[in-house]
Amino acid sequence: MKKVVLTFGVLSGVSSAAMMAATVPFIEQIGFDRGVFVGYTAIVISLLFVYFGTRSYRDNVLGGQITFGRAFQAGILITLISCAFYVAAWLVIYYNFMPDFGDRYAAHLVSELQAQGASQAEIDDMIKRGEDAKRLLANPLTNAAVTFTEPFPVGLIMTLISSAMLKKQEKN
Repeated sequence: MKKVVLTFGVLSGVSSAAMMAATVPFIEQIGFDRGVFVGYTAIVISLLFVYFGTRSYRDNVLGGQITFGRAFQAGILITLISCAFYVAAWLVIYYNFMPDFGDRYAAHLVSELQAQGASQAEIDDMIKRGEDAKRLLANPLTNAAVTFTEPFPVGLIMTLISSAMLKKQEKN
């Protein structure tokens, strides 16, 4: 299982990191709102390797049969490797190329509130939340933890779906 998990986990992680590196620098041109859609689409695409890796493990290592539990184990390990690449890519991009990302995103949220005619209290609350978020992002450990929560739920869902679709046991 180790070879399949590592191979497909690295493929998923490299594709995730590459798509992030290709899109994040252009987030303001894409638009922060559309950027979320683009980002999660990239995550889903990269996590398709969970399905392909689990299928490869079933077909090439286990002789075409796999239980839900074994498929889940392979899929979640692929997901964890992919998430590690995603987090590492974000930390490199954030700290080396976009340390002002938090400021720019907070400014975007404040300008959206102003455009919607929000009260000054709502705007002040958003400014405070932006400052709190910047403090979280300044600490690499909390930044990594928050970043991990972006792809992991998607990977968990992909793992559950793949495990259910691919389980195949010998019939007696």
